[in-house]
Amino acid sequence: MTPTMAEGITGAGVGTEGSGHRTGRFRSWPGPFRWMTYLAVATALALVAGLATAVVVVRRPWPQTGGEVVIAGLHGEVKVIRDDHGIPQVYADSLHDLMLAQGFVHAQERFFEMDLRRHATAGRLSELFGEAGLESDLVVRTLGWRRVAEKELTLLRPDTRDALDAYAEGVNAYLEGRSLSEVSLEYALLDLGGLDYQPADWTAVDSVAWLKAMAWDLRGNLEDELGRALATEAVGPKRSEELYPPYPFDEHPPIVDQGALVDDVFEQDATATGTRLPQRPPPGGPDVTAALAGVRKVLAAVPPMLGSGDGIGSNAWVVDGEHTSTGAPILANDPHLGTSLPGVWMQVGLHCREITADCPIDVAGFSFSGVPGVVIGHNRDIAWGFTNLGADVTDLYVERVTERTWQYGGAERPLGRRDEVIEVRDGDPVELTVRSTAHGPLLSDLVNLDDELDTVELTEDGLAEQVDGVSGADVLPGRQAEQDGTWDHEVALAWTALEPRPTADALLALNAATDWRSFRTALSDFAVPGQNVVYADREGRIGYQATGLVPIRKSGNDGLTPAAGWRPETGWTGKYVPYEALPNLRDPESGVIATANQAVIDPARYAPYLTADWDRGYRSSRIGRLLAADDQLSVARMGSIQLDDWSSIGETLTPYLLDVKLPQGYESDGQRLLRSWNFRQGPESAAAAYFNVVWREVLARTFGDELTGPLAPDGSDRWFAVVSRILPTARDPWWDDVETEAEVETRDDILRAAMEAARDELTSRQSPDPDEWSWGALHRLELRSSTLGESGIGIVERMFNRGGWKIGGGGSLVNATAWEATEGYDVTAAPSMRMVVPLDDLDAARWINLTGVSGHAFHENYTDQTDLWARGETLPWVFSAGAVEEAGEDVLTLVPPGG
Repeated sequence: MTPTMAEGITGAGVGTEGSGHRTGRFRSWPGPFRWMTYLAVATALALVAGLATAVVVVRRPWPQTGGEVVIAGLHGEVKVIRDDHGIPQVYADSLHDLMLAQGFVHAQERFFEMDLRRHATAGRLSELFGEAGLESDLVVRTLGWRRVAEKELTLLRPDTRDALDAYAEGVNAYLEGRSLSEVSLEYALLDLGGLDYQPADWTAVDSVAWLKAMAWDLRGNLEDELGRALATEAVGPKRSEELYPPYPFDEHPPIVDQGALVDDVFEQDATATGTRLPQRPPPGGPDVTAALAGVRKVLAAVPPMLGSGDGIGSNAWVVDGEHTSTGAPILANDPHLGTSLPGVWMQVGLHCREITADCPIDVAGFSFSGVPGVVIGHNRDIAWGFTNLGADVTDLYVERVTERTWQYGGAERPLGRRDEVIEVRDGDPVELTVRSTAHGPLLSDLVNLDDELDTVELTEDGLAEQVDGVSGADVLPGRQAEQDGTWDHEVALAWTALEPRPTADALLALNAATDWRSFRTALSDFAVPGQNVVYADREGRIGYQATGLVPIRKSGNDGLTPAAGWRPETGWTGKYVPYEALPNLRDPESGVIATANQAVIDPARYAPYLTADWDRGYRSSRIGRLLAADDQLSVARMGSIQLDDWSSIGETLTPYLLDVKLPQGYESDGQRLLRSWNFRQGPESAAAAYFNVVWREVLARTFGDELTGPLAPDGSDRWFAVVSRILPTARDPWWDDVETEAEVETRDDILRAAMEAARDELTSRQSPDPDEWSWGALHRLELRSSTLGESGIGIVERMFNRGGWKIGGGGSLVNATAWEATEGYDVTAAPSMRMVVPLDDLDAARWINLTGVSGHAFHENYTDQTDLWARGETLPWVFSAGAVEEAGEDVLTLVPPGG
């Protein structure tokens, strides 16, 4: 037995301390499974039968990395050079062969992940996992992700379609003749559990459908739209507004601080103003509130593939040569996504040996398994990085419907209808009728599926029982529900990703871009999800481009709360913000462009509505200050900025905590730590441990009496802003606990109780001695496989999960290792990778992945980068052919038949 095999079976794992456990809001894929009992028994018997047999089963699917493999469909010889971390660099003479080889290599390392993704995006998880996959399948089928992807395939340019088909050829060449146990350990165990399954051939639509999942996880403000409606029900409209404060443009500068629209074209040197028309109030009523609460649970049924929630974001910045030690631009990027095993990204290099019109790619970076090309990285001429734009591309519409019609503008219109059949492993097929209005599919129809979804059921009179702490028993304050007794209220979703667009064209065109013009042209097709894209090139230029399909709404819809679908003035116009009108910059006077999901541009200078629900700008302002403090920036310095763990809310809240009088000794020991705290949240910091426990207690004690369930404060940047606003007012109503009628609590009462509770919690969790506390001991990274790692069977989970890394940083810090205040302190989202690219010397670039290249449990490249990532280290990212060859550890040659 190999050391890693032994570690996995005993639960220690590579680079771990202790066993893993479920964390945060990031739902797993389906699990546990009813039939897994048989799998546990079979697995235990197999292991007892012989360790040698177990090692063979584990190693069987590992990729061949040396020698020669004959692959049908290749036109010429392809070399795959892997370094000591297994990162492949692929060299070919044609784009067809390059894409085919990438498909083969992706499948070698991660086919189970790819197959899982295509089942998820097609609404077919139930075929693999039985009823455990049904919740997700019902939502995905209702949204019709794969149907849209099939239509998008017909819109793509011929060269894009050829690349997708070649990639699929490579995947299928890998699958040809392989049994389940030769593809992955997961399949081997599922086979023991009775899975009667053979993976279907990979197709181009399987790759395109993954873009729908990416768009879903990065969809913008849908949760805030629901949250506003439910918060209004809970605490009234005025106090609900206090929970969603406007973006502080005077405190946190937007990405673009110059320019305006001129004749629908964004010009970076122009100025202009624009306003939006008055809005109508959103619809209310008990059945509306119940439907919205149910839809919130429906949305949560889809397991995130990139992650979801307020921890999802990114940092990216670029500086010109005036600010670097070499005189050339440097670009940095670290996307913050949900934690998973394997990680979201797979590093890869794709190189045409000779750049021609027919073979234009020489690129390296981070790819999605299942999708050809590189998503983020650099080629020989340019580098680019992404952060989520966060534009408001979804709207919920409360519709008046009957069984077969919906109301619009006083007229009755037929509902769209289509039928779906979901096959369920070890169960009967489930028939689903998807109804839709012109706005989109009716998500609330899923609320009333009795057993298929674990959500609220409406009673006969249209009222709902309490849903996650939000009651639908009362009409929204100040409004009378508009009901005439003949209509039901259902909720439809409008979403730009449901309109077919050729986003796949943009990815491959971006890989081949050579300058600012071709870069912008490539991104013009990038429809969903909308992104902030930073740019640098070897000629010394830097730039920024906003991308995405952003709807133009009619005057009756502000996009902030669900709208009345029966009113024509609340709809979308059918037009979108033109690409040429989206904000962009090239070579700004400042020489610096930093984006961390903050507001793109001040709406006083930009009329088109993008969103009001930006990240609040704490990360971006900190990054801006750090960049401004150094005009000799280096690759190393850029990397250290990515690790910055300074806490804005720590600086704001700590003086108030220190002003509270506590008894000397036990109760004040935590206060003592704060007196010398520098507001940094390193893993060894005792003060950071104490502060974050206090912060969690402050949130719960201030808002928990009125905001429960989905409205409970999660501790994200929005709550930084909310608490910062009320801190100066000692008797703000939010401090009072409404459940203690005989007493009116003040700010200091809440802060005192929070500090006392934090002292008790840390004493219980870590030590009576405050100097022995550490933030990392609370804030742990647990990496879990999203399928068998959530089986509920210890021996199986220990095979696939790794955990126990002690992590610094925190939510809404530059080193954005988010945690969920309603759940605990474990990391729920984190920098999924880090990269820094100097444009003068591409061989001096650095990169790191959250996990590793391999998707095979126990393989040395499964989590081999995680220890480095946790310590803030990066790997060399060589690019030139000579440097790649020198760094190579294994060379696999792919040849055509008879070659």
